[in-house]
Amino acid sequence: MNVFRLLGDLSHLLAIIILFVKIWRTNSCAGISGKSQVLFALVFTTRYLDLFTSFISVYNTVMKVVFLALAYATVYLIYLRFRGTYDSENDSFRVEFLLVPVAGLSFLEYSDFTPLEILWTFSI
Repeated sequence: MNVFRLLGDLSHLLAIIILFVKIWRTNSCAGISGKSQVLFALVFTTRYLDLFTSFISVYNTVMKVVFLALAYATVYLIYLRFRGTYDSENDSFRVEFLLVPVAGLSFLEYSDFTPLEILWTFSI
C-alpha cells in the first residue's frame, strides 16, 4: 500500500471525525456550512458508486463506506438533529452555480460514456 494514500486517508478521516465530534459534543452546528456537507456527500456518493461493481481491497471498501457514512451522518446532524442551531441565512452559497457547470463538464470530459464513468467524472 502507498504510504501517501494511507496518510491522506487517515488525515481526511481524522478531519471528518473532528467535525462530527464537534457537532455532537456542542449539540450545535453553528458555523458549519450545511450546503458544503451536502456537496461532500454528493461527491462521495458519485465517486464511490464503484463499490457495487468492483472490489479492489478490504481497506478500500471499508474506507469508502466509512467516508459515505460519516458524510451522511454529518448532513443528518446539521439538517435534522441540530437543525435549530443551523444558520441557513449565513450559508448563502448558491450551489447551482457550481453544480450546473460541473454536471455539464462531466458529459464533455470522460473516458467511457457510461453512467458510472460520468458520475465519477462529476465527482472530480
